[in-house]
Parts: sequence; C-alpha cells; structure tokens
Amino acid sequence: MADPKKPRPAFAPWDRRELPGAFDVEETARRVGNYKWVEMRLFEALGGWVATVPELDVKMRLGTHCYKHAWHSELWHKRLPELREMNPERLTLPANSAVEEFMEAITEPEGEDRTLEKLVGVYRVLIPHKIAAYTYHLNNTSTITDAPTIRSLKLILNDEFEDWRDGEMMIQSLIETEEEARRAADRQAQLESILVRAGGIAGPGSIGMPAPEEVTA
Repeated sequence: MADPKKPRPAFAPWDRRELPGAFDVEETARRVGNYKWVEMRLFEALGGWVATVPELDVKMRLGTHCYKHAWHSELWHKRLPELREMNPERLTLPANSAVEEFMEAITEPEGEDRTLEKLVGVYRVLIPHKIAAYTYHLNNTSTITDAPTIRSLKLILNDEFEDWRDGEMMIQSLIETEEEARRAADRQAQLESILVRAGGIAGPGSIGMPAPEEVTA
C-alpha cells in the first residue's frame, strides 16, 4: 500500500512532459496579439466581400468563414489578459509594417470581376501562412503552462484546414482558362513576396526559421 504521507512526483510515471516551452510569457503575448490583429482584419475583409462578390455560392461560403475569424479573434483576445498584465489592445498589433502592407494588399481588389484575386490572397497565401505559424506555435509551446493556448490553437487550426479546403474548391471552380490560371499565379506571387519580407504573420521567426534580413516595424 502506498504511503499517503510520502510526497508524490509532479507527474505520473507515464507523463514525461517538459515544463518550458520555446516561448516566454512576453513572446507568447506578442505572437497572440499579432494573431488577433490578423484575424480581425480577415474578418473585416471577408465581411465586406460578402456584400460585393457577385457569385452567390462564393458569397454564402465567405459569410460562413467570416464569423469563424471573428471567433478566432475573440479566442486570442481572451488569452491576452492571462498572458500579461496590460491592456490587450496594446498588444493587438501587426507584427511589422510588411504584415500591415500585406493585409492592405489582400483587400485591394474591389471590382466585381476580381473575385479570383480576392480568394487567392486569402486561401492560397494568408490561410496557409496562418496554418504554418499556428502549427509551429502548437509544436513549441508547453503542455503544462500553455494548455489554454494549445486548446485555442487546436480549435482554430481545425477551422483553418476546413476553410482552406473550401477556398481551394472555390478557386478551382473559378479557373476555367489559361489566362485565369495566370491571374491566380501572378496574384499569389505578388502577395507571397510581401509575406517573405514580413517574415510571416508573426514577423521573423513565425515558423522558427531566421529571416534573411530584419524587418523594421
């Protein structure tokens, strides 16, 4: 019979989790603030397009996706006060000026004939970069100290993968000619080049690799 007075180890014998993650509290708060800002801007962009895109099937799907990103923003907002004792709004910022430039470029196409460019920016560039950054964060955070962040990441990643699939289906349904395929490729290259300068949605180190050169905020 086990001695009830004997101190027990912090974790069960089958649990070999390590306490420290790759990020301290300040770095986690910075990243979460960057994520929240991007999710808010994406919610606003998709919400605006719902009223303007002419394709009914695209309009309906964007309306569904739009509110997912609003919810993601709320999840990140709720994490900020727990991560650092300061006003969460002060942390809700783009990682740097190139990320801000990227989000502005995402919303540039306004014509009714530019639905393809709109979708490529979100579903072939932004969402894949979000998935990469969130997956890196998930794989490098502490299962002990950051359990709420891990839960948020898993819930959000599930949405992101579903939306990525939906977005690619919409894009492929719109590409019917070689010219449209070139338009999609050109748009993707244009936006990818901005995110390369940014270092990802959370700036240099978004997925753990050093940026080729520092990006000034």
